[in-house]
Amino acid sequence: MGIFSSQAEKRRRNVRIWARPEMKVTFRAEVMPGRSRENRTFTVKKVLSNGRVELHDFPDEHREGAFEPINFLRGLTK
Repeated sequence: MGIFSSQAEKRRRNVRIWARPEMKVTFRAEVMPGRSRENRTFTVKKVLSNGRVELHDFPDEHREGAFEPINFLRGLTK
């Protein structure tokens, strides 16, 4: 980038992508106490430019800290 790049471009480059559309995410148990893992798992509908996500069948937008860490090996059998 040149020396005249805008502040908005710099912020956009610094956003860490932690989720993708149609990816499954699970709310932390502390956020939804008393619910099983299956009832706390939702699918990402849209990833917003501020790093938050919108979910299918669940209102509002949510930040990464509201979810359990992503484990890409979960569900794989040996």
